[in-house]
Parts: sequence; structure tokens; C-alpha cells
Amino acid sequence: MLNTEGFNWTSYARTNVGKVRKINEDSVLDHGDAGIWVVADGMGGHAAGDVASNSIVDSIAKINASEDANELVSAVENSLLEVNEDLIQQASERTDRQTMGSTVSVLVAFHKKCFSLWAGDSRTYRVRNGQLQRMTCDHSKVQDLVDDGLITEEEAERHPEANVITRAIGASRNLYIDLDMYDVKAGDRYMLCSDGLYKEVKEEEMADLICQGSPEEACNALVELTLERGSRDNVTVIVIQAD
Repeated sequence: MLNTEGFNWTSYARTNVGKVRKINEDSVLDHGDAGIWVVADGMGGHAAGDVASNSIVDSIAKINASEDANELVSAVENSLLEVNEDLIQQASERTDRQTMGSTVSVLVAFHKKCFSLWAGDSRTYRVRNGQLQRMTCDHSKVQDLVDDGLITEEEAERHPEANVITRAIGASRNLYIDLDMYDVKAGDRYMLCSDGLYKEVKEEEMADLICQGSPEEACNALVELTLERGSRDNVTVIVIQAD
């Protein structure tokens, strides 16, 4: 349990290979002591995607707690940029030149603020007063089409290019990591997840499950429902509460 200026933060993380894939390319970090939580979803196949997501988690796990918000957020951002360069270099040395990439969603808690950093389509949600809100915007082909008004959110789920990512760690040297900051209120509950969750579970279902019991109970309920529905992809979830 982390205490930062009046808030007690409790969290629980879980990842599962799912019912179809043989390798889990997702990685998860519950670094509550520093107020940092990470979900990374690797891509590029075995010995590429899992290496990429693990590299992100291993790097951010080395970050220590700080009494300076800018220092903490900068440390996360710099860590992601360094991993990006390293993955590009590793890919260039492979005989197949296969991209070693990963999406990422990071939540940083500092006093009465939260910071989201992300690249790709791993997401962060918040439930406040029973209302679910997505705190990140996917970097994906279908999200661009939705933003341009060319398709609806419902159509995006069934679109043939639904898996096309436009930004990821390890995909380009010109990496830009989105960053957002927002106030925290007591009782807020946050969820970080890979796309393996929201491919199987609707957002209206998430709103109920995220609030079930403790963060551990909520996390398990979300993962178990995904598995019950066939879990075509790896699934990773972190549930975090501020009190």
C-alpha cells in the first residue's frame, strides 16, 4: 500500500496467456512503492514481442520514488525512450530484421495527481462515482478513422484493420509518448489493460466489474470473464484504488 499526501493506494495486477496464444507477450508492473503501474503488450512474435514488453517493465521497475513530480514523470518518459532506441538497435541486428515493439500504458500517482503516459492501444480507464471514463486514446488505424468521423466505435471493433497500431515502443526512432495529468479524488479506481481485455469485455461491463470488491477481486473478475469468453489474445489487467 502506497501513501502519498493523504491517499492510500492499493493495487493488484494479473496477466494470462489466454486460450489461443502459446506465448504471453504482455508484461505487467505493479510498482506501487514508487507509485507507478505499467501494462505493455508486445508485438513481433516470440523472441521479439515478449522481449520488447519485458524490456519496458524491467527498465521502469528500476525507477525509485521521488518527491518531485516532474522528476518522476521524466524518469518514466526517458526510460521508454531509451528502451525504444535499444529495441530498434536489437531489431537491426536480427537476421530477419523483425520489429521488436510493444504498446504501453503507464499510470503514475503523485500526491493528489495522476499522470498517464502511453503509446499504442493499451489503455487506462477510471471509474469515479460509478462512471467509467477512458483516460487514454488509442494510437491505431481505426481510432484515426473514428476521430475523422469515418466509422463509429462499434464499427471500429469489427474493422479488418482493428489490430493496426500507429505508434509503439520500438517501432520508430521518432517516438512521441502521450502524456496527460488529472486530479485524483478519494474512491477513484483505475484500470490499466491490454487489448486482450477490451476485445472480449464491453466497457459497460467493465464499469461494474472494476468496482467489485477489492482491487484483487475486481482484477480477477475481469480476467476470468475474458478467459470464459475464449480470450483470443493475451490479457493483462491492473486495478488500482485511491482512498
